[in-house]
Amino acid sequence: MYAAFALLIAAIALEVAATSALARADGFRDPVWTAVVLGGYALSAWLLALVIRHMSVSMAYAIWSGLGTALVAVIGVLWLGESLNAAKVAALAMIVTGVVVLNLQGAH
Repeated sequence: MYAAFALLIAAIALEVAATSALARADGFRDPVWTAVVLGGYALSAWLLALVIRHMSVSMAYAIWSGLGTALVAVIGVLWLGESLNAAKVAALAMIVTGVVVLNLQGAH
């Protein structure tokens, strides 16, 4: 199960990196950044497919999408010049809380 979580973390990291590179792809007009984005998404989906061999798809996808969304929002604030306000912080906290609750329910 630890290997599955390691693969899931790698899948999340690739998805977050690919999403963060979307702006550089310039609407898929820059071929190098387009390749980075599409390659990152493809590798992320492949790793996610490997993960669901060892955990339920609902659990894996909830973690992948929830943490990916939260991390992209944090990267947006820290490196892409996006604003941070109370509503965004509350929304991110709810996403993380939902992922934690789903994990706790899956452990039983």
